[in-house]
Amino acid sequence: MSFTELLQPIQQFLQCETPDSWLMEAQKPERLAVLLQDHLICELKAAQTAMYLLRRYACDKDSSVTLLNWLKPFEDFAYRFDGDIQSLKQAEKLTKSIIGRSDFAYSDRIIDRMVLLIREELHHFCQVLDIMQARGIPYENISASRYAKTLIQNCKTHEPQILIDKLICGAYIEARSCERFARLAEFVDPELASFYTSLLRSEARHFADYLELAQVISKSDITERVRFFGQLEAELILTADPDFKFHSGAPVTTI
Repeated sequence: MSFTELLQPIQQFLQCETPDSWLMEAQKPERLAVLLQDHLICELKAAQTAMYLLRRYACDKDSSVTLLNWLKPFEDFAYRFDGDIQSLKQAEKLTKSIIGRSDFAYSDRIIDRMVLLIREELHHFCQVLDIMQARGIPYENISASRYAKTLIQNCKTHEPQILIDKLICGAYIEARSCERFARLAEFVDPELASFYTSLLRSEARHFADYLELAQVISKSDITERVRFFGQLEAELILTADPDFKFHSGAPVTTI
């Protein structure tokens, strides 16, 4: 499948493209550090989101502990500055099986999709960190943008709709990430362009997995909720945003 074919469902799903003003700002060398630092944290947060879904809905108690231990070295590095790239690379792979709950019909399906997603996001975390270190960019624990937080704040608060909404939000976050990697690859240096392009297939699959899970698990049509979050997501992307990050909106200030 060509990248054009790969991106077509993404472009049809998203209700807007990344604005040119964001791309112009992202091209500036002065923005590279914050883009990579934020990208690094986004990979961890993507893994944490998938792990929350696994622990909340899909796996048994012992597997929940296994998952927490899997993510711990990455959280220690990101939040407590404990660890290094070599120890993180050794911790990428899950060494134990995850056992599904017997009281949820979709446990195995969620486990299959989300364990693979976590594995890939942690690998991407290490790849971004490698690039940062090679370029002399220090890791800093920067604040999160408004993007994902605002999407999640608009999820319903009752089951099963909260699960459906979070899956739809996951689809939008992965779709936007894929779209931005593709757009950025047109403007950055060859090494970064190759890296961003290498992420497209996994990001597109993550988008499809989240959307499929939402459709399968929901007992009613999700079209209206998809449209609702699509409008909200587009608003976050197109409106003025003073905090420049990987998923931020139109830049207010430039450097």
